[in-house]
Amino acid sequence: MIRINPNKLYLSKWTAVTPKNKEKHFIVVKLVKDENEAIVQCILESVFSKRQFILDWQDLKQEAHWLMGWK
Repeated sequence: MIRINPNKLYLSKWTAVTPKNKEKHFIVVKLVKDENEAIVQCILESVFSKRQFILDWQDLKQEAHWLMGWK
């Protein structure tokens, strides 16, 4: 499991282990917070296609799916 500091998640770079539609590299462009200001989700944007999707930020800890940085 990757250790992530949620306060440093904004604008962080990620690599998908199994790319789909040539989308391999992503940037966290927005953080979604709950009423207690705790981060619950993040919005990732593909560098290749600029497509965005919402992901539970805890899912980024799964090394089988995501690698920190651009590899």
